[in-house]
Amino acid sequence: MRTPPNVAPKVFANALQEFAKVVGKDWVLITDEELFPYKDAYAPTRDTPEDRSAAAAVAPASVEEVQAVVRIANKYAIPLYTISTGKNLGYGGSAPNQSGSVVLDLKRMNRIIEVSESNAYAIVEPGVSYFDLYNYIQEKGLKLWIDTADPGWGSVLGNAVDHGVGHTLSRFRDHFGSHCGMEVVLANGEVVRTGMGALPGAKTWGQYKYGMGPSVDGIFSQSNFGIVTKMGIWLMPAPEAFLEGTIYVPRYEDLHPLVELLKYAENTGLAPGTPELLSPLLGVSNKTQHLVEAFYKGPPQLPKGQADLVAKAKVGYSAELAKYGADNKISYWGLSLKFYGPRKVVAAQWEAVQELASKAIKNAAFRSGPIQTDPRKAAAEWTFYPQDAGVPNMDFFGMGTRAGGNPNPMRGHMWFSPVIPQSAEGILDANRVFDEAARTIPALQNVPIWNLRPFALPAPFYERTFLFIVGFPITDDLALNKSIISAYRTLLDIGAKHGWGEYRCHTEFQDQAMGLYSYNNNSLLRLHEAIKDAVDPKGILSPGRYGIWPKNQRKNAK
Repeated sequence: MRTPPNVAPKVFANALQEFAKVVGKDWVLITDEELFPYKDAYAPTRDTPEDRSAAAAVAPASVEEVQAVVRIANKYAIPLYTISTGKNLGYGGSAPNQSGSVVLDLKRMNRIIEVSESNAYAIVEPGVSYFDLYNYIQEKGLKLWIDTADPGWGSVLGNAVDHGVGHTLSRFRDHFGSHCGMEVVLANGEVVRTGMGALPGAKTWGQYKYGMGPSVDGIFSQSNFGIVTKMGIWLMPAPEAFLEGTIYVPRYEDLHPLVELLKYAENTGLAPGTPELLSPLLGVSNKTQHLVEAFYKGPPQLPKGQADLVAKAKVGYSAELAKYGADNKISYWGLSLKFYGPRKVVAAQWEAVQELASKAIKNAAFRSGPIQTDPRKAAAEWTFYPQDAGVPNMDFFGMGTRAGGNPNPMRGHMWFSPVIPQSAEGILDANRVFDEAARTIPALQNVPIWNLRPFALPAPFYERTFLFIVGFPITDDLALNKSIISAYRTLLDIGAKHGWGEYRCHTEFQDQAMGLYSYNNNSLLRLHEAIKDAVDPKGILSPGRYGIWPKNQRKNAK
């Protein structure tokens, strides 16, 4: 039996016995078969000695059981690594940052505490998935939409505290931004509630974020300062209708006014859904629906003459390619916008956007789908991307299979996703920098990088910034996986050099990624460490998560 770092086998055995008295023998997992789900299914270090693994797993069913487990862990200095549903694939999955930790699996805590239709919020436990919350709302006939991440099996709470994103209105698709109040178990077993939840008998837990005094919710996101056991989340009132419209523009230089239009339409609330960029001429798109289709069917096949010109283009441009597009009436860029609300409002918003685009960009063209009113029907027929209509599914995870357009054996994927400025200059700069690096730096050559070529269009999940998302496959080829790790680390350093930091990353890279936020001799990380020392002096909660290590391990942190 594996033991946690610096914990004697007899001490660990005693701790396991005490855990069993709290949660029941069946929910203390120690055999290889039982612990298999707590491996990182998408690990870039798979089948190597560096692959992270747990010494055991414990699955409590209530906040009281979480408190008891934490107190036992404190007593014996057992590191606990907390997961919600364990579906954070591509970012470390259910495996701990530090091998030998005991995974604290909160999947049994799956109660939907409250859903308010009139005030549009829910209060949930960590084990509640998007499917769970969606199905609950449908069964009750509530006029509410959820905002779901791409994999519907993920935890509503877990995705929010890891800064995950979704697809509907901007105020909801920033999942941590739309949370409202938490219940947290601290490292000493004490329970704290934030916001209005701290007021006994409060009637507005899910409605008012701040409560009284400093707002501390943020220190429990992407951290290891506490275990979040309940959370409020704002929901979207079901709109009467929804519509997707796309603007097409003919010239390379039109990217500048098109991005300015994107920002204006979103920041004014004129087009509040997730905007998506595409390039018919380059044959690339950041539309989620197009990405899903590519994984199942393969990328769009361009005519040979067009494909040859695209391959020779630099940062998505050449005079010959631009002429080919003009001669064949192929738009250089497109912008897809989503609208939600009453039918009349949706139609008026799309009309207003077309007027703005026509004034700003010569020869802009427009195409829209129908105004729709049934999200389930739209999702089933794919006349609207399901997640854009608040309907969870698993289609996006086709990228982890050999289906259709992805015939090569794969074991998973990872995302490299720095935050770049929301401007055409930001898009072009990032393409120029990363493409040149991929062509010239040995660590990046002969490594498959998704989305980077022929041109990478960013994801506008967050307001006012872009995520420049490129991906890496994980395979059974250990040498290739090793090269991918090296390539990822190289991209992290290149991004930071240009002022682009990660918003979220796999456990393998969290120390490096956090270390690059290095202003004033890493004063932010030193603040994190000071908080860690104060609230978790024995360092038992998720050691190493997002680069935050206990005091006695900092020199040894990898």
